[in-house]
Amino acid sequence: MIEINLLPGKKKAAKGAGMQLRMPDFKAFFAQIKDPWLIAAVIAWVIVGGGGALLFISERARLAHAISRRDNIRIEKRRYDIVIAQKRQLEKVRDSLLYQINVIRQIDADRYIWPHVLDQTTKALPPYTWITRMQTVSTIVAPAPGQPNNGPVTLDTDSTGAPTVRVSIDGRTVDIQAYTTFLRQLAASPWFTDVTPASSQTVIEADRPVTAFNVSVRYRVADSVYIRTVPFVQSMR
Repeated sequence: MIEINLLPGKKKAAKGAGMQLRMPDFKAFFAQIKDPWLIAAVIAWVIVGGGGALLFISERARLAHAISRRDNIRIEKRRYDIVIAQKRQLEKVRDSLLYQINVIRQIDADRYIWPHVLDQTTKALPPYTWITRMQTVSTIVAPAPGQPNNGPVTLDTDSTGAPTVRVSIDGRTVDIQAYTTFLRQLAASPWFTDVTPASSQTVIEADRPVTAFNVSVRYRVADSVYIRTVPFVQSMR
């Protein structure tokens, strides 16, 4: 094919000279497609593919975040497991110490009953009053009426489950007012409760009339404000 240049000085660039980029002609492409269902199918596949790609990317990001959180939780769990194990070990040591302390307290409470009873009874004695006999009295709990007796009767116990200690006190006095004073001072003692006068009568002793009485009291452990402890010191020479 012969081309004639009618404008001198201007040359037409030859085809194929240089690199040229062109976008695909979608208009022509869709113009060639006559079936609307095919167009809808292509558009649907494009939407589904794009949505699937976005969903895949978002799920991958969520999975990576979940894995990171799982690893952090595992690290925290190991740390808390160590702390919980140490706490349980300390609780076992605490329970063991509390048990030993309670045993020691029970032994001490039972060991010092009579020193407290004798000390408080002596302090409550008024002038011209003396003690002739002191002994413990066990309070027996019989089965209730209508209930079967399945064995021997039990002793009365206090709130801690320990058997109560009741003491019977026999004494003499030359003054009846001293007897009432003795009862009042026994009731004021923090180590005694349930002070009950059992009997009182006039007897002859050494050719002199005196009042013989019997009083029962129940021993209890006094409040800590009334207990004073001192260190035991023994000099070694």
